[in-house]
Amino acid sequence: MNDPLSIRRLYGRRQGHKLRPGQSELVERLLPEISVPGTGDLDAPLLFGDDRPLALEIGFGKGEHMAGQASMAPDTGFIGCEPFLDGVVGALMKIDELGLDNIRLHMGDAIEVLERLPDASLDRAWLLHPDPWPKARHAKRRFMNAGPIGLIARKMKPGGEFRFGTDHPVYVRWAMMVMGQSADFEWLGEHPADFLVRPDDWPETRYEAKARQKGHEVWYFRYRRR
Repeated sequence: MNDPLSIRRLYGRRQGHKLRPGQSELVERLLPEISVPGTGDLDAPLLFGDDRPLALEIGFGKGEHMAGQASMAPDTGFIGCEPFLDGVVGALMKIDELGLDNIRLHMGDAIEVLERLPDASLDRAWLLHPDPWPKARHAKRRFMNAGPIGLIARKMKPGGEFRFGTDHPVYVRWAMMVMGQSADFEWLGEHPADFLVRPDDWPETRYEAKARQKGHEVWYFRYRRR
C-alpha cells in the first residue's frame, strides 16, 4: 500500500475564470514579493526577517480565514498554501486591501512547505473544509491521513494547536478516527458545543457560509500537540 505521505494530490485546473486587470496586476506585483521561496529550508527569519511565531493554513480557499487570523495576530507569521490560482488571487486581494505584511503564500501542496520547515517550529495550523474525497477508494487522497498528520505533529511545537473544520459527514468521521489514533494530539473538546459552535477567534470562510446556506451542519475541532 502507498504511504499516504508520499501521495502528491492531483488537482483539477489551477485557474478557473480569466483574471481581471487588477487581479493580474496583483499576481505580477505582489505575489513575487510574498511567495515562499521555491527551494531550500524555511524558517521565520528567512520568511519574515525575525524570529516570530509561525502558523500555517493548509488550503486557504480565498483567504478569508487566513487574513482574519493575520489581522488579529500581526506579530505572527502566517504561511498559506493553496494550489488554485483563483484562491491565491482572492488572498492577494485581502492582503493588499488590509495592508497585511505577515503572510507568505505558496501556490501548491502544503506538504512541500511542511517538509522544509524545522521540527517544532509551528505554533498553529489549520485545515479547513478540505476536499473530502468521499468515495472509499479515494480515502488515501485525503489530507487527513496518518502520514500528513504525523508530519504536522513533527513540525508543531509542544502545546501548539491544530484546528480542523468540515461540513462533510464522511470526512468528519474519518478525521475523528485518524486523530483518535494519533498519539501526538489531544482533542480539546469537552462538550457538544465545543465542536458545533465556531469559536470567536475562528473567522468564517466562504465555504462554511455556503455549507450553512445549504443547511449543512459544520463541525469545528481543536487539537493540542502533546
